[in-house]
Amino acid sequence: MPAVASAADPPSASTTAPPEAPQRARIRYTLEGIELRGNVRTAGRVVLRYVKFRAGDLLDVDDPELELTRYRLLGTGFFAQVDLSLRKGSRRGAAVLIIEVVERNTLVVQNLWAGVAADEDTAGNARPLSAFLGVQVAETNLAGTGITLGAGIALAADQYALRTSFVDPSFVGTGWSAALTVLYNDARDFFGNRDVLFEAPLIAQREVTDYAVVAYRRFGATIGTGHDLGVSSSFALDYHLEQIDATVPVAASHMRGLSREPIDFSIRPGRSVLSTVRGALTYDTRDAPFLTARGTLAQASVTIGIPGSDYSFQKFEATLRRWWRLPWRHVVRFDAYAGAIAGDAPFFEQFYVGDFTDLLPDRLLALAPDRRQPPNLLGTDIIEVRYGDFAAKIEGEYRIPLYTGRESVYGVDLFASAGFYSVATRREFTDPPTGYGGWSRLPVDVTGNIGLRLDTKLGGVTLAFSNMFGLVAARNGERK
Repeated sequence: MPAVASAADPPSASTTAPPEAPQRARIRYTLEGIELRGNVRTAGRVVLRYVKFRAGDLLDVDDPELELTRYRLLGTGFFAQVDLSLRKGSRRGAAVLIIEVVERNTLVVQNLWAGVAADEDTAGNARPLSAFLGVQVAETNLAGTGITLGAGIALAADQYALRTSFVDPSFVGTGWSAALTVLYNDARDFFGNRDVLFEAPLIAQREVTDYAVVAYRRFGATIGTGHDLGVSSSFALDYHLEQIDATVPVAASHMRGLSREPIDFSIRPGRSVLSTVRGALTYDTRDAPFLTARGTLAQASVTIGIPGSDYSFQKFEATLRRWWRLPWRHVVRFDAYAGAIAGDAPFFEQFYVGDFTDLLPDRLLALAPDRRQPPNLLGTDIIEVRYGDFAAKIEGEYRIPLYTGRESVYGVDLFASAGFYSVATRREFTDPPTGYGGWSRLPVDVTGNIGLRLDTKLGGVTLAFSNMFGLVAARNGERK
């Protein structure tokens, strides 16, 4: 942001002392006020909520929080462009901060899933079964108030999920947010690796004969609040309560490695209650929410099953993402993630392998319709894992901007990514599956993706080619 006044002239050099490098004088003004421009739909108080500066503050034009304020306003998703500048105030040494915005559409598609769920034969060849579809939409700036109102639906064979959500970032005008999410799932999940034997007279198996099926319903809600700790940091606290009604096979076993073992379904049969508290700390200095070019996003969270819950567990997660814009305007991103669960979490709270590899469809609103095991490109025992108590991922991405605009499409980037990931149960460390030796006993695999990222009027869109490959590719890697 250019200053409205130049630095003072450097002092003349002494005739006896060696010359010193000129130093730029710090320029400070008393902030006389803030002037907003361009916010036609968005209320002024909503814009000012993301600005920490107030009239009477001493404003340093080199303060990095000025640029972070611009990033923060862009991060709301309300604006396609944000510019900050200063103009002279009514008296010497005073200035007015001008915030000029260009509003963008705030009715957005947050998530869109479409594909074909697949099974596989004993040789690992994919067999397409049925289509799945999911969509989440939200108005992120309802009537210019900054309130988000969203809904989602996911459909797959014999299962569906519904979501509604409400978020007010400044509840009743305070510095605290308020959030409510309501969920309903009528779903199935598939257990067992190979040669599955089961007794489940109460579950309509239909075409599913190679897996032990758990049919379950979930109905619950999450309420939460949060508060800003600074211009780039915040914390959130949520309470979640739901009722689960699960029909579990009476008995089931499968081949794990070269040995037959009973299947652990990680859910209580009949009715049960899940009650948790989750706390999270977030640090965010991204310059844009979707096509990020520079900045850091870091988050640490812990979820705890509390008294009254039928599931006693603790879940820890940490994420770090860093972006750099190179001198030739290309962008590099580095991601690191780690998660661990202690105790007995239900399977839908555990780490799902499809959420970590780009070569399988990820979950849509907690549904996992795809039945294939991990691609196993490295030939390890990760092929024996569907849900885990531990997960980790390291990934890098290189992005090339192809187009920048201001109408329906704000930007198009070509990207390529690659990384390593791991999902494991406790038994992979204490009692690994038989038939694996050496490095193959480490549940690790590689993942990668290539495609286009589009920032559009309706939200961010990723067109990734490896997702399509994952629907049709035959099994890679050795099967035991």
